[in-house]
Amino acid sequence: MISSLKSTKEKLLYILKKDHEIPIKDIMDYFTISNVAVRRHLNDLIQEKFVTERSIKQDIGRPYSVYSLTRKGHETFPNQYEQFSIDILKDLEEVGGEVAVQDVLSARKKREAAELQQQLANKNFTEKIAELCAYQDRKGYMHEFEQTPSGDYLVKNYNCPIFSLASNYEVVCSNEKDMYRKVFPNSEVTSHSCMTKGGKFCCWTISNPKQ
Repeated sequence: MISSLKSTKEKLLYILKKDHEIPIKDIMDYFTISNVAVRRHLNDLIQEKFVTERSIKQDIGRPYSVYSLTRKGHETFPNQYEQFSIDILKDLEEVGGEVAVQDVLSARKKREAAELQQQLANKNFTEKIAELCAYQDRKGYMHEFEQTPSGDYLVKNYNCPIFSLASNYEVVCSNEKDMYRKVFPNSEVTSHSCMTKGGKFCCWTISNPKQ
């Protein structure tokens, strides 16, 4: 299988998918190119958030690194997870009607809002924004945020792991906005662009809380 893969990065992703978490010395068993070249490709994949690096301490000798796939890395391989979710919702809609689907997605929104509220408790506005983005990124999103001169935050997301689901059910995006309004009750949440509507990324502003 690995011999049929064209690029070094494809081979690295395949190796890490198969072997889970391995050091560079074991990765090199699969290659004839130099250690330096392989590390360069690994570093690229780390920067692109497909691979993560973890340091292992030893009782004797220097620490060494092991490499594994991130969730984004795993998602480069074919899977039916999201399609399965869409099919389940369509079956539910056929059996219970659109209201049943709305109820399920609303329950999802409430559960995530409760999780977020617990994690954001006792944090200031900036810390809440950072934790919100970290929470979403752990689910496969790819956020960036920046503070405007007025103290608001502009938040951008470049990857939607449930894009197909959101494209089939627009309420998913509106539920997300409602969830942010719930966890930032003193702020205005304004949407500027959305990937499901043709945007290159999702973007919204969370305003500085009103005193």
